[in-house]
Amino acid sequence: MVTGESGSGRSRLLSGFLMLCDPQFRKRLPLESLDPSIVPPELPAPAVTNTPGLTAVQILWLLADYFDLGASSTGDVLTKLAAVEHTAVVVPDVDRAGPVRTDRERSRLVRDVLNPLAATQTVRLLTDVPRELAADVVEGLPAGAAQIIDLDDPQWADPEGLVRHAEAALNPQSGAPELPFTVDPAQRRRLAEAIGRRAGTNHLVVQLAVHSILTAPDTFDSTDDLYLPASVGQALDLHSRRLGSDPHTLRLMLSPLALAEGAGIPVELWRRLVVAVAGPELAEAIGSGITLVAPFVEPVEDEDRRTLLRLLHPAIGDEIRAGMGDVPAAQSRIAVALLEAVPDQDWSRADPYVRDYIAGHTLEAGLLPQLLTDPGLFVHADPVRLRAAIEAAPIEALGAAALTYLRIAPLLTRTQAPAQLRAALLETAFVEDGLPEYAAAVHRLGIDLPWQTLWSLPVPGIHAVTVGRIPASGDNPAIPVAALAVPEGTPDAYPIGAQGGSSLLIRGLVQRAPLGDTSPERILPPSEEERASSPLALSVGGDYLRVWNRADETVVAALVSDVPLTGADLSPDGILLVATERGAKALRILTPTTPIAS
Repeated sequence: MVTGESGSGRSRLLSGFLMLCDPQFRKRLPLESLDPSIVPPELPAPAVTNTPGLTAVQILWLLADYFDLGASSTGDVLTKLAAVEHTAVVVPDVDRAGPVRTDRERSRLVRDVLNPLAATQTVRLLTDVPRELAADVVEGLPAGAAQIIDLDDPQWADPEGLVRHAEAALNPQSGAPELPFTVDPAQRRRLAEAIGRRAGTNHLVVQLAVHSILTAPDTFDSTDDLYLPASVGQALDLHSRRLGSDPHTLRLMLSPLALAEGAGIPVELWRRLVVAVAGPELAEAIGSGITLVAPFVEPVEDEDRRTLLRLLHPAIGDEIRAGMGDVPAAQSRIAVALLEAVPDQDWSRADPYVRDYIAGHTLEAGLLPQLLTDPGLFVHADPVRLRAAIEAAPIEALGAAALTYLRIAPLLTRTQAPAQLRAALLETAFVEDGLPEYAAAVHRLGIDLPWQTLWSLPVPGIHAVTVGRIPASGDNPAIPVAALAVPEGTPDAYPIGAQGGSSLLIRGLVQRAPLGDTSPERILPPSEEERASSPLALSVGGDYLRVWNRADETVVAALVSDVPLTGADLSPDGILLVATERGAKALRILTPTTPIAS
């Protein structure tokens, strides 16, 4: 296990090791010129997880896929992995785990993945972790089972490595501008030695010092060590002073990035959030302050090729947050600004950053429960990130709608459901949990839902269902009904068959109202001709079903359940009756001409 202060270079050390382990990359390296003691033997490359942004459960499933374990649960992953001989696993960047920026997922990764892996005798584990989590990784392991390399410990110190880092970064061959102290080898070496000496054991401080110098070289005297930092905080403050600015201004400008979620903030949104945190008086400084913030940020492109800004390293964010004082208050101002950036409060038109990460900001502000009353956000926000934020909030503070979302969130994340299917599954879940007003609100979002959930009945033990009708008699029209086969003794059920057998629970198909003492003999199921002439057909799996159009065989509705299905039937006029281990529900399959019931 590699650890050390943030910025000590533990992630880079693992990256270099993995380059030496990769068979293809090894061919591009001058192995013969390296110290043989640092070159790994030619063995199969280890399994490496893509840790940033992922949950502990996702990382376990990555390992299951890599080793083709055929596991059925996360516990099964660890059991099957222990049966694989000579397994090498690398889990880098533990400090960047989790869909939202909280310590909860990192602690869970250590507790549920790293510690069990470390205790598995057939697994050789290599990981880098923040120092505060290091003891938890090796907790309970026998003596000698783990080696901890703390890069801030004198025995692992590499002062020459820091000097070489600075010297390479100052070299025009590495992209540095041609300046007297970068072109001249002697001046470059002297400056690199001064930078390395001041930085102690921290490679990030070296990087920030060089960035600061090269961003504004006109105000830097290479013979004066006054502006060379010994810490991340000094790098911020000395850079500000050298440019004639107040260090507080720089920290305010970087504060939204220090509180950011994900890969970064869109540039225009960053400017808006700076004003929200610092006030309108900083608006002018933003426009002319790119040189001020440049050493500490980096632009990246998202999947839509938009430019995002993020901090150069998480340690910069740690330093800024430590000096902010009231972080929840700053997050509250950011959350308000993000809400105001949603066009007409239509989440389908919101910036992806706002839509997917506002929950993380409101979580730290203590405002998340108030946000979790908007069905539009539930439908359009990324379910992995929203679920992670909700799970990190106090359960007792969550409202009924948030608890419903939390109940079906595993289904949304497992199926990677698009927005339309998320809306449909949420609509049904709200009806199941007695929240019809939220179900109705989902229908008002302007999404073409495949169904409308008419009712839900929480009755356990249903093992078969069928649709039918009570024939018209006199002035009474025919009544469509749902017949549910339930265990004997179920309240309001009509006994059928021998004693100890099943009973039949009869409800209206369109409205679930009981139908009095209706005898099962009065119920007529659809005839084979009626079913065959229906425009819709039904196919059922273990936890899913599909309704498809007979004419062109296109699927018009696909229902996935978080619990096994125990029965399903489809009426000729397109009402789907479904039973699960939880109960029964009726859904009207919607077509462009089907009106939504009020």
